[in-house]
Formats: sequence, structure tokens, C-alpha cells
Amino acid sequence: MTAFVTAILSRDHDRNGFHSGVEALDRYLREFAFQDIKRRVAGCFVALDDAGEIAGFYTLAATSVPLNLLPPAAAKKLPRYPVLPAMLIGRLAIATKRQGRGLGRALIADAIIRTESFRIGAYALIVDAKDERARAFYAANGFASIPAEARRMFLPMATALQLIESV
Repeated sequence: MTAFVTAILSRDHDRNGFHSGVEALDRYLREFAFQDIKRRVAGCFVALDDAGEIAGFYTLAATSVPLNLLPPAAAKKLPRYPVLPAMLIGRLAIATKRQGRGLGRALIADAIIRTESFRIGAYALIVDAKDERARAFYAANGFASIPAEARRMFLPMATALQLIESV
């Protein structure tokens, strides 16, 4: 895989040149990412190649997960709070010419590292898989389904940290 650097999205990055094959994600990066940043509802992070071209991006936002929706095996180890804090990877996209080379996995690892570095309470990373392909991708990267929510998946931070330490 080519070396990439991750950075906070800035106006210097060429968002118009990014194409993931999913128009909704491309449009989000072009038109809405800065609105979300300005409104403080999400942070957007980009993977840049050595030419400074955006090869992929993801967003992070605070969220929560109801304790009673987690699988019983996970819930029994947790405090009895009604909801647990978490971080949401709201969007993740890879440029079409970079897909299938491990960059998506690298961006998940970057999200894990950033979440850990915030040193705030976050039980898990949460994602909403938009389709079966996305579900399979996230499952292959350690995420498990939240049984009562069709598209929502979670990866406990303790497990996530173990995964990136083993790489």
C-alpha cells in the first residue's frame, strides 16, 4: 500500500477531485463537510497521498449507545448506565482508484487512535453500514451488529486497541 498521511480536512484540500463511486459520500465531502465542522457536529479527517490528493476520508462525532441494545455478553461487563458514550464513524469513503488496498482499514485504525488520544470516555466506535458490502467490510474489521438496530454496528474500544496493537 502507498504511504498516506491523515490530516484534518482543510480548505486547501481538493475536495472536487475526490470520487469514491458513491455520489452521496462524494457530495458530502464537497458540499457539507465544512458545514458539519463549523457547526461542531462532526470532524472530518482525510488520507492524503504524497501528492496531497485526497485518497479517502472519514468523519467522527460523539454519539451514545443504549446499554439494553448491546448483546448480553457485552452488556454484562459494563456499568448499568442507560446509555454509554461512543464515537460514531459517520462516513468513510475511499477514492475508487485506491479501493481494495487496505486504506479503509487504515482509516478505521486512525479513528481508533484519534478516539483514544482524546482521552474522553468512549466505550466503542459505532458505524451505520449503508448496505451489505459495507456491513461485510466493517465485520471483517472487527465490528459486531447491534441486534435491535438493522444497520448499526459497534467495536468496543478495548477490542479496537488490541486489534491495532497486534498489527
